Amino acid sequence: MTTILKVENLTKVYGQGEASVTALKQVNVAFESNKITVIVGTSGSGKSTLLNLIGGLDKNATGSILLGENNLLKLGDSELARIRTRKIGFVFQFFKLIPELTAKENIILPAMIDKRKLDDTSLSELTDKLKISDRLSHYPSQLSGGQQQRVAIARAIINEPDILLCDEPTGNLDVASGKEVMELLIDSCRQMGKTVIIVTHDANIAKKADRIIRIEDGSIISDTVNE
Repeated sequence: MTTILKVENLTKVYGQGEASVTALKQVNVAFESNKITVIVGTSGSGKSTLLNLIGGLDKNATGSILLGENNLLKLGDSELARIRTRKIGFVFQFFKLIPELTAKENIILPAMIDKRKLDDTSLSELTDKLKISDRLSHYPSQLSGGQQQRVAIARAIINEPDILLCDEPTGNLDVASGKEVMELLIDSCRQMGKTVIIVTHDANIAKKADRIIRIEDGSIISDTVNE
């Protein structure tokens, strides 16, 4: 298998002096391409901090995060923004859709920002996979929570990123909607050969992953492959 992302000796400290808190302690982990990895742990364990650093949303840490030839911790803001736009997709607990835009406009926004010509066939195939083709003209306020999250997933995938990062993607959904959204996300990403890293408390999501990493007190305490 090909390693797409490698984390080496990653340490993250919040605050200074006696008030400082070490969120991550010398974390070392590699992620393989075309695999779905779930990161679990109690609240405050460091799992979301790790995801934010991997995604380039924070770079105030020591160690290295290697995506291809790039150490994300060493990049300038403009280069990091370019990589986030083209190589990394994000799905959050809260959908973060723009209320004044339709579902379709929300989905294609990353491609427009990147000045990337969008293939209508690719858009159609993606929205068909996520079962939102009949909702593209609707505004977020006209969509259910599950539909909004599926729009957010399509938006995250539209630029064909190398890696999709999901932070508690079902945390704002009821059980039935959460199950449907995750099945669609995982099935779609498997079909497209995406590398997916999911932070979650949901044991059912973990069962569907290729690999489960558990973090406690800022350290990886287990790393297992699902059979």
